[in-house]
Amino acid sequence: MRQREVRRALLLAAGRLLSAVRPSRAVAEPRRVLVIRPDHLGDLLFATPALRLLRSWLPRAQITALVGPWTAEVLARSSAVDTVQTCAFPWFDRQPKGAPWRPYRLLFQESARLRQGGYDLALVLRFDHWWGALLAALAGVPQRVGYAVPECRPVLTQAVPYHPGRHEVEQNLYLVAAACGRAFPDGGPGALPLEFPVTPAEEAAAAARLALAGDRPPVALHVGAGAPVKLWPPERFVQLGAVLQERYGAQVVLTGAAAERGMVEQVAAGLPHEPIRVVGAPLGEVAAVLRACRLVVGVDSGILHLAVAVGTPTVHLYGPVDARTFGPWGDPARHRVVSSLLACAPCNRLDYPAALLSAHPCIRDMPVERVLAAVDASWRQGGLATDSRPATVDTLRIGYAHRD
Repeated sequence: MRQREVRRALLLAAGRLLSAVRPSRAVAEPRRVLVIRPDHLGDLLFATPALRLLRSWLPRAQITALVGPWTAEVLARSSAVDTVQTCAFPWFDRQPKGAPWRPYRLLFQESARLRQGGYDLALVLRFDHWWGALLAALAGVPQRVGYAVPECRPVLTQAVPYHPGRHEVEQNLYLVAAACGRAFPDGGPGALPLEFPVTPAEEAAAAARLALAGDRPPVALHVGAGAPVKLWPPERFVQLGAVLQERYGAQVVLTGAAAERGMVEQVAAGLPHEPIRVVGAPLGEVAAVLRACRLVVGVDSGILHLAVAVGTPTVHLYGPVDARTFGPWGDPARHRVVSSLLACAPCNRLDYPAALLSAHPCIRDMPVERVLAAVDASWRQGGLATDSRPATVDTLRIGYAHRD
């Protein structure tokens, strides 16, 4: 708490100094726009509707996206962006903290580089990203639009209200509207979808991977997550996958990052029938595989949002993260959420140390039957149900004991 108070005081002083040295100036029609979003896959996908809206309202502007190198590919595929630049944003690079001055040295280096771009307008799309807001200020961008949170407000020229409980996609859409001086109709911004185009070559590679499915509908299970507290145990994925194989006649497709190969193999070993594995594949190829699937199931993660972006029905497991704000962006009948029923969920905290994980079972103890109910509802909606009975774990003989 003390560190946050000191930082706020320093940012307030920096904002006053910058206002005195370099007063803000309004630009009627910004020609060079910088969009800053430091996050990972899911949050970058959440930004794609706002970027398309920005492009439609500023059709002649040169729009540059500044993102982490870990997500540059997402916006490189977007027709709404002219240029993608990368920055290894501190605290988002998933690297050891290092020296305490490292984030500030990078701040001054990046601001000097960006100053050469002559930007008229900067949008900071992450609500609490004071580092990005200060970066835009030090880079001399005259109009800086972000959210009205204490850490960011002092160095912004326009602070837009951030509404807790409003979906992150909507937050970004309203921010763009404020920056462009526009207003949405009474119904709000509408359902602008997420975007992740795939290429014909990626579709062909996905078709080759899924050829073993034959006429069995492929269903992807994504076993990984960006934080250990969000993981669902492999044995529960086995129970779910066995029902998909035996009852629905599905071809299970296990997806995961290269670092998640061990979890994928653990699930694969417990399934009655051999799954298709897509592990450590290029992101575009993964997207094409998900696009070809009948359904994608997994915990709250960027890959599940990628499935939403390519139009495949999904079932998401949510525990520590608030699904109102970070849930799937799309028709709730196609993209279903199974949320923890624990009273402490959502806590919106992901950085629990390993020693404390056992005390936070919001995802780990989620019953398989609740997930199967969502899968069954999705399956029936698609017209592929095998019979009229809802699927349950105990309809099959499964090697793992079920103790919910």
